[in-house]
Amino acid sequence: MVDALSVFERIVRSTPKAEPGSTGQIVAEHPFETHNIHPALPVGVAKLFDDGHYAQATFEAFKYVDKEVARLSKCQESGFKLMMAVFSEASPMLKLNDLKSVTEKDEQKGFQFLFAGSMLAIRNPRGHNYGVRDTPDECLDHLALASVLLRRLEAANFKLKGAL
Repeated sequence: MVDALSVFERIVRSTPKAEPGSTGQIVAEHPFETHNIHPALPVGVAKLFDDGHYAQATFEAFKYVDKEVARLSKCQESGFKLMMAVFSEASPMLKLNDLKSVTEKDEQKGFQFLFAGSMLAIRNPRGHNYGVRDTPDECLDHLALASVLLRRLEAANFKLKGAL
């Protein structure tokens, strides 16, 4: 059965908007642009989002984050175990900074928990449970977090593969 509210929400979100003060030209702006979603995410993530499959879009984005961390670190683990091993403060496979000061060590550990926590709290429920439903705004929030994580990898000069 099709949820009428979901159909309406999809129509409203895909309706082009006129820019204030414009000459009446309608400029369609995708929510990924307004939320600065990372362009390296697979193009399928945007397609899933556009088709109203928000939980699946989130799941695919975090699978991409997981695979990129595994690729960059050459570690065979996945999910929580991968993130805890790769970003370990004591012996990191991927250093996000020089790890010389207390602040730099704290940042490494903080991102270790952000990466690991996102696998447990965001990716896993969508991969292991049937029927997880997200709203468009929840999905955009999740994709924004995935974008933060990917941008932090880039800031540490790790080259992302990029799927777009």
